[in-house]
Amino acid sequence: MNFSTKPGNKFLPTTVREIESLGWDQPDVIIFSGDAYVDHPSFGAAVIGRVIESEGFRVAIVPQPNWRDDLRDFRKLGQPKYFFGITAGNMDSMVNHYTALRRLRSDDAYTPGGKAGFRPDYPTVVYTRILKKLYPDVPVVAGGIEASMRRLAHYDYWQDRVDPSILLTSGADMIVYGMGEPPVRELMRLLARGIPFSSLTTIPQTVVALDRRAQLPVNQKWKDVVLAPYEKSGKDKKVFASNFVLFEQESHRISASRLIEPSGEFNVIVNPPFPPMDEKEADKTYDLPYTYMPHPRYNGKGAIPAYEMIKFSVNIHRGCFGGCSFCAIAAHQGKQIVRRSEGSVMAELEKLKSLPGFRGYFSDLGGPSANMFNMKGRNREICLKCSRPSCIWPKVCANLDTDHRKLTELYRKVNNMPGVKKAFIGSGIRYDLLFREWNRNAGIGEKEYLEELVINHVSGRLKVAPEHNSPHVLSLMRKTPFSLFRKLRDQFMKITAREGLKYEIIPYFISSHPGTAEADMEALAGEVRSLGIRPEQVQDFTPTPMTLSTAMYWCGFDPYTGKKVYVARNLDEKRRQKDYFFWYRPRGRKKAGT
Repeated sequence: MNFSTKPGNKFLPTTVREIESLGWDQPDVIIFSGDAYVDHPSFGAAVIGRVIESEGFRVAIVPQPNWRDDLRDFRKLGQPKYFFGITAGNMDSMVNHYTALRRLRSDDAYTPGGKAGFRPDYPTVVYTRILKKLYPDVPVVAGGIEASMRRLAHYDYWQDRVDPSILLTSGADMIVYGMGEPPVRELMRLLARGIPFSSLTTIPQTVVALDRRAQLPVNQKWKDVVLAPYEKSGKDKKVFASNFVLFEQESHRISASRLIEPSGEFNVIVNPPFPPMDEKEADKTYDLPYTYMPHPRYNGKGAIPAYEMIKFSVNIHRGCFGGCSFCAIAAHQGKQIVRRSEGSVMAELEKLKSLPGFRGYFSDLGGPSANMFNMKGRNREICLKCSRPSCIWPKVCANLDTDHRKLTELYRKVNNMPGVKKAFIGSGIRYDLLFREWNRNAGIGEKEYLEELVINHVSGRLKVAPEHNSPHVLSLMRKTPFSLFRKLRDQFMKITAREGLKYEIIPYFISSHPGTAEADMEALAGEVRSLGIRPEQVQDFTPTPMTLSTAMYWCGFDPYTGKKVYVARNLDEKRRQKDYFFWYRPRGRKKAGT
């Protein structure tokens, strides 16, 4: 089978035949993924596969293996020279599978045809246990958001309990957490030198488990923070909350401590992360020879929805300093913004122009928050000492450089590329950065950005996320006042009216977030109705591992203050809260009293 394509070189092999066509006797690493294989820098398995390949190693991918039959998918490529890599995919599998009401979803955006049923619950655990049974002597390295956000004891909403580190429940030998390029490069370098896998206990940004009786590995540069044992945090909510605060504080430090969590017979050791990647390192990842296409094995099996959504979009940065209580991005990607160079972004856009189906439109120049590109602290020494979970709440940090002019210039250059009709911004923006009422550093650059964004980069709708209007709920969310959304809306309407543009602004909201009572939802429904807005997307709060909101949901109080927080736990109440948003529908009108 010829599995080459443009604009990259070749796909990473997925079958014995493909491996043989390359003349390999054995892969060095075999990656098992819960997602279909899309060779694109927005898909984690492809990124890590290409990173390993770029270091001179042989890597194969087994996407969405069948775990229900005789396990032939786990046997077909044999065993790798160094290790198996495991990822559940780009999404946490339980969020992928279930709604906030714990109902099974009927589709899967990361599977051809959007079909459900091609991955198990908790693939990290299921795949690892299978491989450990088949190949007990081969190390298993887990990564991706499912493993990353379960690296320590965590509350699992779907089981309604506190579980130990997924490293222990899966039986994996190591977790690579966060953005995996630096630790994976270091791992491959050390293995190639002949260092035994069992000795690799001090690689930054990895998690290992050691016998509690064993001496901890020594690293003179690291400080240690010892968490309360899982046996206590799993039973005592005050202990759980205390552990969470320590975890969150350290996860937001540039120079973090090593975390040690006793759990059963083991110490789960979370080594500090690598420093955030610089521009050259980020470019190195995105300049790898991706094909930017799904593997040909999916031809005729239907489109992969997640790919169709991003096929003509580009990530211009990683990380987010927003620190929203319900979001896992900072704990996974980091609080610091990792930017790409303008040259790297433009080069990727040129590659996308050559893909089938390109009609002159890019769907997104984005990131976790589209307008944080190039932003960082003016004085790095201040940042090195900082443990704030958010750089923009409860106010924008005076040290934060929020200048939007570089981003505005990039937008204009992209729109002026030959063959490009328009580049849209599909990712959400942090509009609180644009106004001096919240950001005292805001100036002419922010005003120019908003004008450029609305006039030239909105595809009919600008999507933003005020989340709520209640001050006490917004405070628990670490979100800015609703008055800033009103200001944005006013500015948006003035610009569109002046330019003759029939655009809409679409706000996103969250129902049943900790602290939210039905009265809060009724008040929000009234506010939204008074603005003439008909919300189309409302997210019923889903507790996901290792976020502050989830800790509040489980504990019933704010881990930082100890103050009691109301929690909507009953599924019927969760339904009622969400219904308030849809005041224009019969069921919603009844709830909103209209």
